[in-house]
Amino acid sequence: MTTFKDRVPDAAPAAPKPVTQGKLTLAEIMEILAGGRLPLSFTAYDGSSAGPPDAPLGLELKTPRGTTYLATGRGDLGLARAYIAGDLDVHGVHPGDPYELLRALAGELVFKLPPPRVTANIIRSIGARHLRPIAPPAQEGAPRWRRAVGGLRHSKTRDAEAIHHHYDVSNGFYGWVLGPSMTYTCACYPRLDASLDEAQENKYRLVFEKLRLREGDRLLDVGCGWGGMVRYAARRGVDATGVTLSEQQAAWAQRAIADEGLTDLAQVRFGDYRDITETGFDAVSSIGLLEHIGVRNYPSYFGFLQSRLRPGGLLLNHCITRPDNRSEASTRGFIDRYVFPDGELTGSGQIISAAQDVGLEVLHEENLRQHYAMTLRDWCANLVEHWDEAVAEVGLQTAKVWGLYMAGSRLAFETGGIQLHQVLAVRPDADGRVSDLPLRPWWTS
Repeated sequence: MTTFKDRVPDAAPAAPKPVTQGKLTLAEIMEILAGGRLPLSFTAYDGSSAGPPDAPLGLELKTPRGTTYLATGRGDLGLARAYIAGDLDVHGVHPGDPYELLRALAGELVFKLPPPRVTANIIRSIGARHLRPIAPPAQEGAPRWRRAVGGLRHSKTRDAEAIHHHYDVSNGFYGWVLGPSMTYTCACYPRLDASLDEAQENKYRLVFEKLRLREGDRLLDVGCGWGGMVRYAARRGVDATGVTLSEQQAAWAQRAIADEGLTDLAQVRFGDYRDITETGFDAVSSIGLLEHIGVRNYPSYFGFLQSRLRPGGLLLNHCITRPDNRSEASTRGFIDRYVFPDGELTGSGQIISAAQDVGLEVLHEENLRQHYAMTLRDWCANLVEHWDEAVAEVGLQTAKVWGLYMAGSRLAFETGGIQLHQVLAVRPDADGRVSDLPLRPWWTS
C-alpha cells in the first residue's frame, strides 16, 4: 500500500498583486490564493490566465463544475475531483505519471487564506452556486461516517469491502502496472540500474533469507496478494500458505501455482488472516498488510501472528510507515476516498513497541524508503507504456486515479513524508531463549 502528502516549502511566497473590489477572474483568484507565485501556467474557461505563459507545466480549468469541485473539496479532494472528472487538465506531463507537475506544486505552491475582505470578494466573484457541494466522480468512495453502515472500522466485513475497493480493480490492469512479478509492494533494488522485476525478486530473496527458511519449513504469508512470496518459497522446497481478502488475487494466485507445478507445496486462500487455524509455522511474513489493520488492533494482530509461530519461529513485517510516532494514523482526503479506505499509518516505533508488548523479540529493522520511490517510478513508467490498454481495461478516470496516486506517493517517499520499514522478530521459547539464531544478521543486503 502507498499514500502521499504535500511538502511545504521553506521559501516565503512573493507578494500577491493588488486586489481590486471588482469581480475577479478565475486566474486572479488563483494568483491571490497562491500568494502571487505560480510555478506553472494556469488558464481557465473564463478566458483568464496566470503564471509564466511559457512554463513547461500547466493547469487548465475547463468547466464551471471544476470550479465547484475546487471550491467545495477540502484539502486535496477538490483538485483530485476536478482532475479525475476531466474538469481540470494538466499539461506537460502524462496522466499515467504526473510526477513532475506534482513536484512543482509541492515544492513551490502554497495556498494561503487571504484577508477577510479579499476572501469575501473571492466568494462574490465565484458565485454562491459554486459553493454548494455536488456529486463527486463515481470512483470516489463513501465518507467514513457513511461507511459505518458496513460495520465498525477494521471489522472483518468492513475490511473485506476496503480490500475489494482497491485490489479487485482488475488483474489485467494490475498486470500492466506491476509487470510480470504481479507484486504490489516495495521492491528492493540491488543496484540503481536494476529492473523492476529483478528488484521484486530480490525483495522476496531478502525476506526469505531474513526468515531463515529452509527446505521442509512451513511459511504463512498473510495478505499475500497474488502469491509472489508463496511461490518464491515453494520453489525452494518450503510448504507455503498464503491468505488474501481479494477474491481476484486468490484466483490469479491459484492459477499461477498450478501453472508452475507447485500445488504440492503452495496454496493461496481467499479469506481473512484471522481465520487461519493452523499453528506451528516456522515463519510468518506480512508484506503490505499492516496498513489495513488499524493501530488500535496492533496488539491483537501481533498476538495472533505470534500464536501461529512455533517457539523460535521468525516474523517479518513489511509496511509503509510515517516518519514519526506522533502523527494521526488515519489517512484522509484523496487517499482515503479514492485509494485506501480506512488505511492507517504510524511510525516504526509504534510497530516495534506493539510487537514487543505481545512477547515477540525484535531482532532488526530497516527503512527501504528510497526503494519504494524507485518502485513507484517504475510502476508509473509501466502505466505510461501501457496507457491505452489500461484505459481500455478500467476506464480513463480510474487510470488517472492511479497515475495521480502513484506519482504523488513517489514524491512523498523521496521527500521523507512516508517511509517503508521491515521489522524482523522472533518468538522466544518458554524460557525466553532464541539460542539457535546466529549472533549477527545472517542475510545479505
